[in-house]
Amino acid sequence: MSTIRYLLLAAFFLTLASGFGPTVVQGAERPNIVMAFADDWGKYASAYGELVPGGINDHVSTPNFDEVAGDGVLFTRAFVSAPSCTPCRSSLLSGQHFWRCNRASILQGAIWDMSIPAYPLLLEDSGYRIGHTYKVWSPGTPANAPHGGSRRAHNRHGSAFNRFSQTAMKHADRDAGKQVLLDEVRKNVRSFLDADSDGNADGDQPFCYWFGPTNCHRKWVAGSGKELWGIDPDSLKGKLPSFLPDVPVVREDFADYLGEVQAFDAGLGVLIEELKRIGAYENTILVVSGDHGIPGITRGKCSLYDLGTQVPLAIRWPKGIPHAGRVVDDFVTLPDLAPTFLDAAGVNIPDHMTARSLYPILKSSASGLVDAQRDAVFTGRERHVASARTDNKPYPQRAIRTDQYLYIINFEPDRWPMGTGPGFGAAPATMPDYEVLQNNTFAAFGDLDASPTKAWIITNREKSPEFFQYAVGRNPEYELYDIKRDPHCTVNLVDSAASAKIRTKLHKRLMDELMQTGDPRVSENVIFESAPFTDSFRNRRKPSKPQTPKR
Repeated sequence: MSTIRYLLLAAFFLTLASGFGPTVVQGAERPNIVMAFADDWGKYASAYGELVPGGINDHVSTPNFDEVAGDGVLFTRAFVSAPSCTPCRSSLLSGQHFWRCNRASILQGAIWDMSIPAYPLLLEDSGYRIGHTYKVWSPGTPANAPHGGSRRAHNRHGSAFNRFSQTAMKHADRDAGKQVLLDEVRKNVRSFLDADSDGNADGDQPFCYWFGPTNCHRKWVAGSGKELWGIDPDSLKGKLPSFLPDVPVVREDFADYLGEVQAFDAGLGVLIEELKRIGAYENTILVVSGDHGIPGITRGKCSLYDLGTQVPLAIRWPKGIPHAGRVVDDFVTLPDLAPTFLDAAGVNIPDHMTARSLYPILKSSASGLVDAQRDAVFTGRERHVASARTDNKPYPQRAIRTDQYLYIINFEPDRWPMGTGPGFGAAPATMPDYEVLQNNTFAAFGDLDASPTKAWIITNREKSPEFFQYAVGRNPEYELYDIKRDPHCTVNLVDSAASAKIRTKLHKRLMDELMQTGDPRVSENVIFESAPFTDSFRNRRKPSKPQTPKR
């Protein structure tokens, strides 16, 4: 047991003995906490289509997510800390900006620093039973991982659901193929919920459970969105962002992605049914979200534009949310969930957590803007794929997103945002063909996942250079966009005299946040630029000494 966990336990029992300070609520009064977290799921759900009709969300059906939102709170401005799976999940588990997570701030080569408190282990220390199915944190599930690792995994009935379209499309009877995968989900969920002989229905021990399918991550089968879920690619004509080519192959790619979103929602429905079966649904905090935007699509995963950083978020807790069915427009970030869970469970929130609990919003009766201080979020990125650039260097970015503006700092604008490609700073000079580009992520620009969309954009770069630039081109050091007037961020206002004051204001606010939270990127010792952060994931080293936060 780490020193911090030991001290937290000691403080917990001392509090109980003395009768002073916060007290952990026991038994049935403590809520169960369930996180349903989809890999690579951006802000696509039919609940959002009802709020703002006329867009892509009109063509996806997520009845189970919509049920959670309708019975609880739907957040319209939820963002990740980083649009890459491991740093996003690290920030969520630890309740802080991703840049404070040491080696867990990067994807390949990540190592969890056990001196950083993680909410599942804190809940376990306070009496919760914890477990997870499918993916929680990368890499792998070591025994000392921040979610309990392999010792807390419940996957023995299979993981085929993570390859939903690949598996279902092999069945002649498509509906039967889908049902086999949903049955797998049910068995895995039950293996956790029914681990105790009484099924935990009497509330003797609250539980913390993580349900994390990865099916929205590539690759999926071309045409599966229409074949399995009835999503017609042509229905998306005229609705794609302006930085994407509105051509059949891209529309089909997007439709297939929406099909995987619906598959995740179907799995969520199974989880809900199982919580109801054991009588735990009413006293469970059920949170549904995703870890970043769409993969293999321009400005999605690995970018700081909204398509990469904005995610769905709905929270249901009948016993704790007195006024359900609310839509909240406050800016929230996924790290806010860790202190929220601890708050609801009556567990002290460690000082290391810089995120803010959503508990007051959940308890509120207000809709729209609830907390005036939640007027912005901060996002960033360092390294995703180690080999994206030949020297394993990161692509460092930080950004602030407000109601009207997105301001981005690209600390190394000479580097390629999505990595290098043949003829663009890497050898050989011959660009791979369409077939290779849609199947091999590392063939070119490795931070953009292989996809039919990527293949079309790169192979048509001479005919349609604007789409190539949006997808993989270099960026200036500073970017400023008026989201209200230019939602797709195609006009950079950073050099506009009319925008000088807002640029100065946003720059100062962003830099103040980075300095106050101890971001190594703005310190004299920029650890992200050297080993072990620039090592290949095949050459991992022990974690470097954590940076001392300034608050």
